[in-house]
Amino acid sequence: MAGMLRLAGGMTIILQDKIPYDIASERLPGVGPMPEADWILRDEAFAAQMALRDQLLKERRNEVLALLPEAVSAAEELLTMVLDRLVQDPAYLIDKDQVTRPDDVTVAINRADPLGALGRLVQQDFCLMMKPEGAAEHLLTGAVLCFPAGWMLSQKIGHPLIRIHVPVPAYDDMLARRVQRLFDGVQVGRPLWRFNALRYVDPSLFQPRSEGVPKYGTPEEQRYIRSERQSILRLPDTGAVVFGIHTFVVKLPEDARQ
Repeated sequence: MAGMLRLAGGMTIILQDKIPYDIASERLPGVGPMPEADWILRDEAFAAQMALRDQLLKERRNEVLALLPEAVSAAEELLTMVLDRLVQDPAYLIDKDQVTRPDDVTVAINRADPLGALGRLVQQDFCLMMKPEGAAEHLLTGAVLCFPAGWMLSQKIGHPLIRIHVPVPAYDDMLARRVQRLFDGVQVGRPLWRFNALRYVDPSLFQPRSEGVPKYGTPEEQRYIRSERQSILRLPDTGAVVFGIHTFVVKLPEDARQ
C-alpha cells in the first residue's frame, strides 16, 4: 500500500500511488503561478514520510539541517507562515506550543529551532535563499532538507545558486541568469511552482551524495520515477526567498521500463 514503510531487498522505501500532475506535460520544466492555498501539500505517504523525517532529524540532524546566523529571522518568519497555513487544515490541531499532526504525532514548537520544527510539521523540505546587498546571486543560507536527491547540504550551504548546481552540466551561465531573474522577480503573495521528473534505481528519499557521484544508474536498472514539486515564495518581512520541495516517488509500470 502506498505511503507504508516496506522492505525491498533489505531497503526501506516509501512510495506514493501516483504523481498528482502530468510529468509528460510540455511545461516541464517550466515555471508557472501557484495559488497560495496549494503551497503546502499532504498526500497518501504523509505518515510514512513524516516518520522518516522525525528519525532523520533525531539521528542525522547535522546532515539534514543548516542555518546561518543571517537567516534566523527568515526561518522564524517561515515557521510562522507555515503554522498560519496549517491552522486552515482541520487535520492539524494547533495549540500555542505544540501541533498534533494528521498522523496523531504531537510536535513541540521550539521557536528557537524554527527549521527543526518545520521539518517535523510537513512533508515539504525548505531552502532559504537570500541575496546580500550588492551580491549578484542569492545564497543558500538555511535549509531543512530531509530528502536530498543526490546532493549534500554541507557542500551547498552558504554558496550562490551557480555554485549550488555544480556539477549539473545543463546549469550554464545562461540558465544561471534565468534562474536568478526568477528569484529576483518572485513577488510577495504570488508564489511560483515547477517540477522535475527523473528515473532512479534507488527509491530512497534520503539520498545524500557528494558532488560528482553518479546517482541515476543505467536505464535498464531504473525502476522508479522521482519527482520534486518545487515552490518559490517570497517572505513579506525579511524578503528571503523560500524554495520548497515536495518529493514524490512512484514505481514505473513494467511496460515503461526500457
